Amino acid sequence: MQKKRYVWYASYGSNLSKDRFLCYIRGGKPEGSNKEEIGCRDDTLPQKEASHIIHYPMYFAKNADRWQKQGVAFIGLTKDQDQRTYSRKYLITEEQFFDVVKQENNGIELEINLDEVKKETYKTLRDSWYGTILYVGEEDGYPIFTFTADWDLDVPFQKPSEPYLSMIIEGLKKHVKLDDANIVEYLIAKPGVNGNYDRTSIKKLIR
Repeated sequence: MQKKRYVWYASYGSNLSKDRFLCYIRGGKPEGSNKEEIGCRDDTLPQKEASHIIHYPMYFAKNADRWQKQGVAFIGLTKDQDQRTYSRKYLITEEQFFDVVKQENNGIELEINLDEVKKETYKTLRDSWYGTILYVGEEDGYPIFTFTADWDLDVPFQKPSEPYLSMIIEGLKKHVKLDDANIVEYLIAKPGVNGNYDRTSIKKLIR
């Protein structure tokens, strides 16, 4: 029997919320979303989870059907130690990671070679919203991967919906353990949020 290989999946968007992420593992419709997720072939829960800072810029773009046809989170492809994007990382099998990527790509299975991604830092497998796999480090002997688009901020920014932003806020508060003031300051500067939400409207979304 082939031994399972594990990787960290680092989420910086709605999957900061564990309840939302587990819909990708076990199936189901996340609160605020319009889409039922099919889940992974292996629905085993993550082995571990922890917070992680990604030194790449986060922004909101496009109009996602599942999130009220408004913007969703992406990260740029240029590393910058001054950038601090909060993420929640989950230790899952490679197969589960592939299935999560598949669900983020509307059911299209991508040929992913994680060793190549690690060597090149990132690799675009499909010209799609989340068709670029990005290697962002190591922890406890396991590589950390996430996914984004290949635009690298060269795209119009879009306002995220309140349900989508609320999902991110839940993860920042409950799992990353940011206090309310830091959540507001973190989000207010993000492209797509900046100019579309003020501090008061963000604070109203914090439960």
